[in-house]
Amino acid sequence: MHTAHSTTGWRQRALAVMPVGSSTNSKAPTLLPEEPEVIVRGHGCRVWDDRGREFLDYRCALGPVTLGYADPTVDAAIRAQLDDGILFGHPHPLETTTAELFCSLVPGAEAARFLKTGGEALAAVIRIARAHTGRDRVVQIGYNGWLNSLAAGARVLPGATTDAVPGVPAALAALHHAVEWEDRATLDRLFLTRGSEIALILIAADYPAIPEAAGFYRYLRDLADRHGALLAYDEMVTGFRVAIGGMAEATGVLPDLSVFGKGIANGMPLAVYCGRREVLGVLDRGEVVVTSTYGGETLSLAAATATMTAMRDRDVIARLLASGTRLQNGLNAVFAEAGSGIRLVGHPACPQFVGADAEVQAFLRAAFRHGLSFYRVVYVNAAHTEADIDETLRRAAFAVREATA
Repeated sequence: MHTAHSTTGWRQRALAVMPVGSSTNSKAPTLLPEEPEVIVRGHGCRVWDDRGREFLDYRCALGPVTLGYADPTVDAAIRAQLDDGILFGHPHPLETTTAELFCSLVPGAEAARFLKTGGEALAAVIRIARAHTGRDRVVQIGYNGWLNSLAAGARVLPGATTDAVPGVPAALAALHHAVEWEDRATLDRLFLTRGSEIALILIAADYPAIPEAAGFYRYLRDLADRHGALLAYDEMVTGFRVAIGGMAEATGVLPDLSVFGKGIANGMPLAVYCGRREVLGVLDRGEVVVTSTYGGETLSLAAATATMTAMRDRDVIARLLASGTRLQNGLNAVFAEAGSGIRLVGHPACPQFVGADAEVQAFLRAAFRHGLSFYRVVYVNAAHTEADIDETLRRAAFAVREATA
């Protein structure tokens, strides 16, 4: 079904009834009129807005779409389950079978449970860690969702920090410590003075630094072990994208707990919190209660099963790596040839534009004019073909010339 174009503008209508104009801050358009106000349809690696404009898409719903929009295998699984029901008053078998499949694919996942969003799953991990260790303090590296941006200096969005945390009591904020990527000096000092009080190190990968991240992850594993703290990975973006098992698989360093989501269900809402059964035992014993009516919702579980099976059997990760590498190398050559200071840096499955903000914004605006939908972090999906990447590079060459003129 196609949505007719609004004569008053979807952006204005949304702002009239909705703070920010979207329920997701990062989706609210900031580069109008070139940027779409709304997207009404997607297929494969392309999306269409309400005006009928077509875009080669590298947002992939901010990461969740790993196989492609309207993937027939996933859509068929959702439709088949829809005939049997969405939600029940007892567990559906999919809750167990999806967890079994997940644990068979993810290193270190001895047990798993489901929620809907990364923020709440990360909140569950923090509570579990505090209960297991009997300690209160949490060290957070990177963006761990709006729910857990509690410390002064924490990332309130992937690219934004805050010195104050309005809405968070000072006593709670004081128990959360925001530390920057690879800041080992601060971590050493923190553990020297507070090590016996720290329950958890929670880390989300810094996208540009992913290729060289293994050393930092080994350092964190050793630091946590020496002080009796737990280590948890925020794999919301990296899981089922950088590798099926995320940074645990990519680095070979296993965490005690982790959270997955986004790419696991090709766009359906699902988050997984998982880890060592001993640590998750606080849930079995009733010491910690984490529960949600919608945790076992069957359409998302059916989608996750289809997506994980496809990623396992079709070697989707290799496809993302190949397409992402072709795009990353090609765009960097386009930028260099045009004399632009922008570069696309990091792992090819989720690299990030770096450069002067004004220059990046000018390029993104011009890219929209040429039918390319980019975000600061660039996501490919399995539907991007070599021809799609080559077309993207041709369009990007025009866009960067316009942006630098």
